[in-house]
Amino acid sequence: MADAPPDRLSVNPDSPHYDEAALSRGVGIRFKGQEKTNVEEYSVSEGWIRVAAGAARDRAGNPLTILLKGPVEPYYRDGEAGEN
Repeated sequence: MADAPPDRLSVNPDSPHYDEAALSRGVGIRFKGQEKTNVEEYSVSEGWIRVAAGAARDRAGNPLTILLKGPVEPYYRDGEAGEN
């Protein structure tokens, strides 16, 4: 798979793992076989995702996150075939 999303990606612009080009293409995440839409950061090689913990925020206004471990499958949404 030559056209795959990065191994690690974050939606936070302050993170060193932020990639505007990948995010603009639209990255989807399957975690343990289920589609996740609230992923803040993921790592395929380490097998984890960070998801927002409800509406809770820290002092800087960033969402509080929970680390979940398991198989992570990222894909580009523009590469989905047959879906509307």
